[in-house]
Parts: sequence; C-alpha cells; structure tokens
Amino acid sequence: MGRKKTSKVAGVDPAYFDKQREALRRSHRKSVFFNDKELAAIQEYCRRFKVGSRSALIRQAVMERVLRGLEENHPTLF
Repeated sequence: MGRKKTSKVAGVDPAYFDKQREALRRSHRKSVFFNDKELAAIQEYCRRFKVGSRSALIRQAVMERVLRGLEENHPTLF
C-alpha cells in the first residue's frame, strides 16, 4: 500500500479580499448635465433595452471611450 494523499486547500487571506474590495469602492463623485434631447435618448435606450441602472450605463460608456482613447494614443518610443 502506498501513502495516503492529503489534500491541502490553499486558503486566501481574508485581508486580501478586504483590500481588493476597498480598491474597487467608488468614492469620487462627478456630475454631468444633459439637455432634454440627450436625456430623452438615454431614457428611451434604458426602456428599450431594459437597463436597470442608468449610472452604470453612463459609467461603462464613458470608461469604454476613455480606455479606447488611451489604447489608441499610447506613447511611442520613436
């Protein structure tokens, strides 16, 4: 008979999860003003595509645009 295998479950430090959660917490507020047509378009989009959180929709759209712009215009060496 061979040795019995023991399985060790590697636990993740709970402090690590707390640190990650704290890093993702949104604490900086910005305000945006829309005119009547822009607001109507956002409301129509949310109604049509059943969007529950307008703030998440706007945040995602802004961040996609920002990250795409940074990716396209990354600094070059030459």
